[in-house]
Amino acid sequence: MDFDGNRFTIGGISVQDLCDDYGVPLYVYDAGIIERQYKRLTGAFPDVSLKIKYACKALNNLSVLKFMKRLGAGLDAVSIQEVEIGIMAGFEPAEILYTPNCVSFDELKRAVELGVMINIDNISVLEQFGHEYGNTIPVCIRVNPHIMAGGNTNISTGHIDSKFGISVYQMRHVQRVVASNNIHVIGLHMHTGSDILDAGVFLQGAEILFGIAEQFPDLRFLDFGSGFKVGYKQEDITTDIETLGKKISERFREFCTEYGRNLELWFEPGKFLVSEAGTFLVRTNVVKQTTATVFAGVDSGFNHLIRPMFYSAHHDILNVSNPSGIPRIYTVVGYICETDTFGWDRKLNEVREGDILAFLNAGAYGFTMASNYNSRLRPAEVLVYNGQSHLIRKRETVDDIVRNQVVVDISIPAETEAG
Repeated sequence: MDFDGNRFTIGGISVQDLCDDYGVPLYVYDAGIIERQYKRLTGAFPDVSLKIKYACKALNNLSVLKFMKRLGAGLDAVSIQEVEIGIMAGFEPAEILYTPNCVSFDELKRAVELGVMINIDNISVLEQFGHEYGNTIPVCIRVNPHIMAGGNTNISTGHIDSKFGISVYQMRHVQRVVASNNIHVIGLHMHTGSDILDAGVFLQGAEILFGIAEQFPDLRFLDFGSGFKVGYKQEDITTDIETLGKKISERFREFCTEYGRNLELWFEPGKFLVSEAGTFLVRTNVVKQTTATVFAGVDSGFNHLIRPMFYSAHHDILNVSNPSGIPRIYTVVGYICETDTFGWDRKLNEVREGDILAFLNAGAYGFTMASNYNSRLRPAEVLVYNGQSHLIRKRETVDDIVRNQVVVDISIPAETEAG
């Protein structure tokens, strides 16, 4: 979101106009920023065969997925439903990596039918897959490197207590399973989670994966997941993609020489591509002063943006209706019937009832984690590109909430009189 000295804009369109045209609450995504992030990432890894698989759990609207496809991305899916939505958006099955966790074997069979690349993170599942398919279906194996990335165990997935991946210490067992079932392994995968700040962590994990790769002669790719840190505060330190890309690419080329042929280098960014592109717009319903706190209560809640309550995540908040107002301290809260706080003690330009507030960096894990808690309606979504806005999801209605309910009218017998 930009400020031209007079008004706030998204992709060149006035925020107020977007609110007038589509209503609030409203998710708005600037496709120009998605494009910028994609080009920055693909340009950061020189002289390697790079494949970007967009982690669609971050933002899975069909129009966004189609835009990713046009940019040249593949898809990283974590459920069979994401696979099916990806195919609906135009991705070829071969462009989709399916990385499930704790799913039924029937879901894996469905993925085989659809023809996507399957990433297996459990020895038991690997054995079942080998019994069922032998070497007829190539697979990727997800390795847990036992590396703690960042400080939040909710989003770090490569540490020793994580449910994800097969431990590096179980690779000898994996080799036995692969050999006994003649499983065709063409990829190795590692994902440590979000908030990785320096190239050293990636390189540490890379060396682990390189060592394992030497034991699998038929590999076509190595997938290093993602975890590039984005800034949620102005002073946040973010991943230096250019430095990371240069160092990883150099070591990857060296490894390919050692391995004996060139492999593809895969990454699965989600947040990095879409977080900064998203803005969540809400309207202030009430300004309420108590003995200790001034609350700005808005027409939304953690049913629309759960990250602050679930992850203690920070989103910068701006009063776009009163940019020249005197800064005051507010606690911004929602309308859900329990503790529902977006941000404590935030310095905002004076907030008046009716003012529009904007939550920045709301493109990732915003709408995709939204719910109908309290029977509230989920908001509309708008995509902006080249100065034009496009409605990409209609605002829900009560009919949408009850659409799949089956109403049963149960008669309760009258109480009998006591004898």
